This record gives sequence, C-alpha cells and structure tokens, in this order.
Amino acid sequence: MDHARVAVVIEDEADIRSLLADVLEQAGFTVHTAGTGLDGVRLVSEVDPLVTTLDVNMPGMDGFETARRIRAVSSTYIVMLSARSEEIDAMQGLDAGADDYVTKPFRPRELRARIEAMLRRPRMHTSAPAGTAAPAPAPAPAAAVPEEEGWLTHNGLRLNPDMRVATMDDAELDLTRSEFEILAELLSAGRRVVSKGELALMLRGERWTGAEFLSDSDARAIEVHMANLRRKLGESPSDPRWIETVRGVGYRVTAR
Repeated sequence: MDHARVAVVIEDEADIRSLLADVLEQAGFTVHTAGTGLDGVRLVSEVDPLVTTLDVNMPGMDGFETARRIRAVSSTYIVMLSARSEEIDAMQGLDAGADDYVTKPFRPRELRARIEAMLRRPRMHTSAPAGTAAPAPAPAPAAAVPEEEGWLTHNGLRLNPDMRVATMDDAELDLTRSEFEILAELLSAGRRVVSKGELALMLRGERWTGAEFLSDSDARAIEVHMANLRRKLGESPSDPRWIETVRGVGYRVTAR
C-alpha cells in the first residue's frame, strides 16, 4: 500500500460516504471508510492516512470530538464537512484540529483542489513517507537572524522549519500544523507586517499577490489560529512578548 496516498472517509450517510470515496479514489488515494466517529478514530490509528474527511453531524460522537481524538494520535490532514455554514461552526472545527472546513453541498473538483493544496504543506511530527523527500524550508530573510543554522529565534522562542520543532524558553511547544506555519511565517518575516490574507493563502500552499479577496471566514480562521497560538505561548495581545497585532492589517513580531 502506498501510505503517501491513503485516505479515510468518516461519514454516517452512505451516499455521501460513497461520493467522497469516489472523489478521493479518482485523486489517486486508497480509501478506507467508517460510518461513526469512534470507528473512524480506530481506522485512522490503523491505516495512518495522509488525508481524512470528517462529517460534523454524526450520531453519537460528533465531528468536533472525533477531530480532537484523531489529532491526539495522528497528524493526518483533516477536512471537516458540514451542512452548517455558520462561522462559529467553522471556527470550532479549526479549533478542534481540522485543517480545512468545507460546507455541504460541495463540488468534487473544489474539494480535490483544496486537498491538493493542503498536500503542499509538510506534515507535523512525522517523517516523510518512503520514497519522498521532505520539503525544504524557505530561506529566512535577513530580518530573521538564526541563532544557529536552521533555527529562527526571537525573545526565547526558537523554531526550526526543517525539523518541525518549536520551543519556548527551552520547552517544546505542542502546535497544530497551522499554528506552526503561521509562527514560522511571522518569524521569517521579521518586522515586516504579514497580512491575514497572506497567512490564509500560505496555509493553502498559495502565495499572496495583493489582489486576492480575503473572505470573512478566512479572516476569522486566522484570528482563531492566532488566538490559540497566543494561548499556547501564554501571551497577552495587549502586552505581547512575541507577536503584535497591527490593527486592520495583520501581525508582526515584536521589536527585539
């Protein structure tokens, strides 16, 4: 089995489960399916998928709790699917560990495109699959002076993009993939302000040109990731040690 192209579909409705399996198989995945959250968590533990699609509204254990349990044992990319389009639901899904949140009904081509965009982002806390090379870290601009080769540092915060490790005052931080990449982007940028639009596109594996439209949902998602990152850093937005908000624009690291 090619573990680089394994997917799990967790969905209680048989017709949607079959549709998702077809979409992923057409994208070159070997697909395993589960009809409940509990069975899905077990399946993810067994087959170690690269991608997992997860329905929010399942009987018994819902998608949010399922995502949290999956995230505790796996770095699989999680795409959460729901007929609920309210922003609070999307934010709750991202907070539970999902990488993306797609509302139903969805277009198969759009779902495939979003999954392929996620695959351009390196996985956290796992080695690269056999036969593949780990993505090379982007070179740090002059504003971010590494303490030693491969490390970005700022006020006791250290991050190594290649090793996928971040520490604060020598204690390792437990960050989600999105939180890690946002922090890496800000440290690499130094004192340059990074907009929410740049961060949103970066998380999809795309680059900001300045002409893209930033949806309210994307902006809220970045705000949720930033709030979670600050909580893990133990930082107050009103008196930041590491990351300051530039109101109406985005974020940058504090002055040294």
